[in-house]
Amino acid sequence: MTKTVKIDFISDVSCPWCVIGLGNLDAALNCFDGRLTADIRFQPFELNPGIPPEGESRFDNVARKYGVGREQAIVNRKRQRVLAAQVGFDMVTTDESRFYNTFDAHRLLHWARIEGRQEELKRSLLAAYHTNMQNPGDHGVLVAAAESVGLDGAAARDVLTSGRYADDVRDAEEKWQRAGISGVPAVVVNDRYLITGAQPPEAFEQAIRKAVSEVV
Repeated sequence: MTKTVKIDFISDVSCPWCVIGLGNLDAALNCFDGRLTADIRFQPFELNPGIPPEGESRFDNVARKYGVGREQAIVNRKRQRVLAAQVGFDMVTTDESRFYNTFDAHRLLHWARIEGRQEELKRSLLAAYHTNMQNPGDHGVLVAAAESVGLDGAAARDVLTSGRYADDVRDAEEKWQRAGISGVPAVVVNDRYLITGAQPPEAFEQAIRKAVSEVV
């Protein structure tokens, strides 16, 4: 009998560790060999909510927020690329890479959930930013990503220009912050089991097995 597990994946489009965490979650789910249906819900979290439209240098950003120097940032970047490659993701960054505002991306993802294409859009946006080095705050980039996964481009542009779902995204962000989520990725299985950070597949698999064992 196939069981269904609910997975809330709290993350940001511009978060490299979220890419790695999602890849490890995929690997964990593959261990169930089709005996499990995963209802993955991508929840919003902004790493840089106040960032201007033109973005900010990633070097400057991590130095300002975490006190990380350029050399250490380069080491961290190389490690992220290796870990991403291990889950089949091509992560591309250069010394010119920037962080951008992702609020509109989260609004579009909220809409995509309603349209039944949220997971596909999330993966497309991760590739747009981390592989193709595109700005996930640019409406043209967002509309193209929506169209690439079968969503209506005109409808996507209308969502973006109208400001629709802004309150929904803010409410969701506040909900997870009140729940104690202060960093991403954070994964909550069946509203009970929390996995923080880009943990290895075994950590996700263990939490999922516990959750599944409780499903009647």
